[in-house]
Amino acid sequence: MKLLLDENLSRRTVAFLLDSFPESTQIALLGMENADDRAVWDYAKTNHFVIVTKDADFFEMSNIYGQPPKIIWLKTGNQSKAATINALLTNQQAIETALLDEDKACIEIYR
Repeated sequence: MKLLLDENLSRRTVAFLLDSFPESTQIALLGMENADDRAVWDYAKTNHFVIVTKDADFFEMSNIYGQPPKIIWLKTGNQSKAATINALLTNQQAIETALLDEDKACIEIYR
């Protein structure tokens, strides 16, 4: 599973996720830092990414357009890069179970 981190998540996070989530990237690393949500959505869909975000926009889009892409919604508030990395890595099994095995459109991760 490869992740596409939304603009509101640090691009420096990606390097720490690659062993568990190969081919993951972040919006700015793709040169899309000024892209609107629909362009990000379309890119994720075309390139088979799961979008990781801290806001409701992509969840709302999934209710309108369906899946793919799937969404990881980090409901963790403002936190450090290390805490974001930890949240994704410690929940990797739950993420894979929800999005792959159970075919859910979105998984919400809390503190």
